[in-house]
Amino acid sequence: MGGESTTRTAPRSGGGTSSGPVGSRTGQRLSGLAVALGLVLFLGGFAWGALLYRPYTVPTSSMSPTIAAGDRVLAQRVDGAEVRRGDVVVFTDKTWASNAPVVKRVVAVGGDTVSCCTDGKLTVNGKQIEEPYLPPGTLAEIKNFPTVKVPDGRLFLLGDERQGSLDSTAHLTDAAQGTVARSAVKARVDAVVWPMKGMLKRPTGFTDLGALSEPGPLGTIGWLIVGGAVLVLGGGAYGPIAKRTGRRRTRPESAGAR
Repeated sequence: MGGESTTRTAPRSGGGTSSGPVGSRTGQRLSGLAVALGLVLFLGGFAWGALLYRPYTVPTSSMSPTIAAGDRVLAQRVDGAEVRRGDVVVFTDKTWASNAPVVKRVVAVGGDTVSCCTDGKLTVNGKQIEEPYLPPGTLAEIKNFPTVKVPDGRLFLLGDERQGSLDSTAHLTDAAQGTVARSAVKARVDAVVWPMKGMLKRPTGFTDLGALSEPGPLGTIGWLIVGGAVLVLGGGAYGPIAKRTGRRRTRPESAGAR
């Protein structure tokens, strides 16, 4: 008989499509490990963030341009004793607002002497403070206010938008001369998350007066969540990728002439 060319493929076990796991055993194990580790990082990051941070929506423009009206911020839960000059804090004080948190910037702490203005700048302990967070071209205060000696355990706070902010200068006639107790502070704002403006910059104008506060672990928490998500997606994608690769490697076999 004349020679004929036939084509055959590798036999399939069980006469059907394999339903077992695809890819090498090592690949499967690494895939499972990546998914497990990713879940730990992802859920752990969210749990850590939930313990340390609280979300707030700022209703007014008194902290503009740093924080605009309607912006959503994440504030780290801190003790009032941890607050430093330049921090943007969330506090509650019934003489300022009834049953509502207030967001302002700390410009002076207990023992400081604060006044305004010298050459258009805020003065703390006789030092003129550079405030780059103020709206461009504006003065540190629209009106001069008398020198205030901040009592121990209290804070003097201003809004970044000085013209429209009901801050310590609006409460100078109160018994505490506009100051707020450290114990009233509930949290320190770390970042504006909606719209995404990122971490707040530390105001270097206060460095000559003492140490600034350190940023919270929000950046680390974010990387944990992102890294965990990447591991989960990457590990979960191993099976489909290995299956597709295996199909591409299956080639028809040519039998010799008979």
